[in-house]
Amino acid sequence: MSAKPDLKIVLCSPRGFCAGVVRAIDTVERALDKYGAPVYVRHEIVHNKYVVDGLKKKGAIFVEELAEIPENTSAPVVFSAHGVPKSVPADAQSRNLFSLDATCPLVTKVHREAAIHFKRGREIFLIGHSHHPEVVGTLGQLPTGAVTLIETAEDAKTISPKDPNNLAFVTQTTLSIDDTAEIVALLKERFPNINGPHKEDICYATTNRQLAVKKVAPVVDALIVVGAPNSSNSQRLREVAEREGCGIAVLAQRATDIDWDKFGNIKSLGITAGASAPEVIVEEIMDAFAERYTLHVETVSAAEENEFFPLPRQVRPEAAAE
Repeated sequence: MSAKPDLKIVLCSPRGFCAGVVRAIDTVERALDKYGAPVYVRHEIVHNKYVVDGLKKKGAIFVEELAEIPENTSAPVVFSAHGVPKSVPADAQSRNLFSLDATCPLVTKVHREAAIHFKRGREIFLIGHSHHPEVVGTLGQLPTGAVTLIETAEDAKTISPKDPNNLAFVTQTTLSIDDTAEIVALLKERFPNINGPHKEDICYATTNRQLAVKKVAPVVDALIVVGAPNSSNSQRLREVAEREGCGIAVLAQRATDIDWDKFGNIKSLGITAGASAPEVIVEEIMDAFAERYTLHVETVSAAEENEFFPLPRQVRPEAAAE
């Protein structure tokens, strides 16, 4: 039997779950423990099939709209980490649904910024991707027409505000750092008085994972991003790897997604995971490569992470004693 070829694996750090994702998943699991099944979840709690399927097995029922939830249920309804338009909690309240808000606090921060700008009479630009649930949620914080979506640098070059001296911008939290910087620079060049966030809207986890990929992508033959096709931060990681010169940069939800023809002649492989992808899938993919190669593993770190977001009050452990 011939010896397996050597393969250097370079793990990006940080990778995988961020504090907002941990909080969201824990919210559903705590609700199941405390109130029993079912627990309804509006939209995928995070964009990861493995996570969603695991919660389904425990008794979570995922719906896209509250209308899918039966009348007169006492079961909890959890809003996903991406945030929701204001109309959703209002609808839940009108139906006397017991809701738990698992919106990431960093998304809530963007909602608050937009509300403050609106209160101050500013025209607001939102840099983001249309139809992404986080963008839908942010647009839905304010009356229709109060926020204009900017998706590309071309949009930033051509947009015509009503009053160029009374503008503000906010951004989706899971964007490419570089793409967003280009759009913001264009807006500031065209509208020098535009108001931006005091602190970057792109979240720490998105930033850190992109920085790690920037370090690893130029020095490996291929890079796998563990993540779902509908995960914005995972797709941005793949794009960053391509931009940094990595010849093969692919997204994989599971080891079964790997096209082995692409990886036949590589000597080094980078692996990272989007903020909603669990470490168990990284291990699964490494195991799949270990069947074909002799692995030599190292880790390249771009930042330390120790963020923690408390759970919604209703499912905190101390809430049981109240």
